Amino acid sequence: MKTRLIGDRTVSSIGLGGMPMSIEGRPDEARSIATIHAALEEGVTLFDTADAYHLHADEVGHNESLIAKAIASWGGDSSQVIVATKGGHLRPGDGTWYVDGRPEYLKQAAEASLKRLGGDAIDLYHHHRPDPAVPYADSIGAIRDLLDAGTIRLAGISNANPAQIREAYDILGGRLASVQNQYSPAFLSSRPELDLCTELGVAFLSWSPLGGIKSAADLGTAFAPFQRVADAHGVSPQVVTLAWHLAASPRVIPIPGASRPESIRDSVRAADLTLSDEELATLSAALNDAAVTA
Repeated sequence: MKTRLIGDRTVSSIGLGGMPMSIEGRPDEARSIATIHAALEEGVTLFDTADAYHLHADEVGHNESLIAKAIASWGGDSSQVIVATKGGHLRPGDGTWYVDGRPEYLKQAAEASLKRLGGDAIDLYHHHRPDPAVPYADSIGAIRDLLDAGTIRLAGISNANPAQIREAYDILGGRLASVQNQYSPAFLSSRPELDLCTELGVAFLSWSPLGGIKSAADLGTAFAPFQRVADAHGVSPQVVTLAWHLAASPRVIPIPGASRPESIRDSVRAADLTLSDEELATLSAALNDAAVTA
């Protein structure tokens, strides 16, 4: 498995997003644990979760506990594994989401996440989503305090715009390790954030990185070139999409979600796929044409 950096930690260039294993349509626990074990066996060392990845109001932290259990039950060496979690985005149990960016809440949430994950500190903690009712500086100040206290080893933010990235970078004294934003062939609007992360030397974790790419049957005009490139390499269009992410910047680490072992085993193949300049130009032209048409 090829690697990239988050702060001073080396991680696999492809991570695993745990959300599908804990929200609507989630599989049984045995299949989820098998999925996480498959990722570990393939060399994945970055797992993304959040305290809000759950269904019911009485199971906050479901995905955190699931990932912790799976890693603990795996027979291999997990000493280099990083579990990244998030706080500040909540689910009351009725399928809706809301935000709470109050410093006191974020600190409380981080402590609760640490108990579920185990160990003496959270590897990487993201402020999940800005709260319009709370000054962003106050929320990030809480993340800074958690970092200073040693409750978290690395600090990140999620769903942030360029101004918020710069503000967080300054408040954290240059210790912003990662930004986690949605980015995919069907969602290109986070490109300014990705470019800023590259400039600052901050990891960019793209969530929902396979947006718009499902199967050959549903590929639209804009995504058809992904299938053609995939056919040329004997891989799935999902693998081509993740390789496209990796080619965007050395700071990009896609975190595709999975709930089946086969899915993550397919995704990690992207780490060894290098797209040619011509292939990347073809994919970019198709996406640009789709954007103009839209």
